Parts: sequence; structure tokens; C-alpha cells
Amino acid sequence: MAKRILVVEDNDLNRKLFCDVLKSQGFAVEPVADGTQALARARDFVPNLIIMDIQLADVSGVELIERAKADPALRPIPVLAVTAYAGRGDEERIRDAGAEGYLAKPVSIGPFLAAVRGLLDKATA
Repeated sequence: MAKRILVVEDNDLNRKLFCDVLKSQGFAVEPVADGTQALARARDFVPNLIIMDIQLADVSGVELIERAKADPALRPIPVLAVTAYAGRGDEERIRDAGAEGYLAKPVSIGPFLAAVRGLLDKATA
């Protein structure tokens, strides 16, 4: 059965790129453009991985990660944070919120897929 990945990204081009790349690798993908709907969609979709943009228009990705990790149903799902904010201390702050993975934008396909597979492998180990 295909691994399920929830992609929370408010930028249309980035969301389409992430989803297209993941689908081409055989993953079942659920795109979410509106951060306020992300956790409800995660509960319905029950993903094996959440890819979370940090700078969303309506809510902070860091806040969503913290909320997911406080929710017993969502806590075990690994989160890969993807952000254009790659300043000093940002990765630490995002990992402290609960993200298991971190990538700075612009994202290259190779490292993106390696991070996705690494988190999925760790989650099933």
C-alpha cells in the first residue's frame, strides 16, 4: 500500500511541485493550501508523513507542528518542515516545535526525496 503524505503549502507552484514529485514516486498525496484546515485534514487522511511549510498565510507552520505534536492522534506522524526562512536559529526553533526533518527552500528534488524517505523509513522502523 502506498505511503500517504499530507502536503501543507500555501504557494500553488510549490504545492504542485511537491505533490507531482511525490506522486511520481508512488506516494498517495493529499494537498492542503489553507493551514487552518491542515490538522483536520491530517486526522481524516491519516498520513504517514506531513510536509509542512513554515510561512503560511493564515497560521504559523511552527504553531501547527506544536498543535500536531500535542494531539495524541497526530503526535506519531513525522513532520518535514520546509521553509524559505533559513536564518540563524530557525532550524533549532522548528525542531524544538516537534519537526523531525528540516529543509530550506529552494528545495532540490534529490535532497527532498531523501528526507521524505528517511522520515518514512524511521517512522516504520
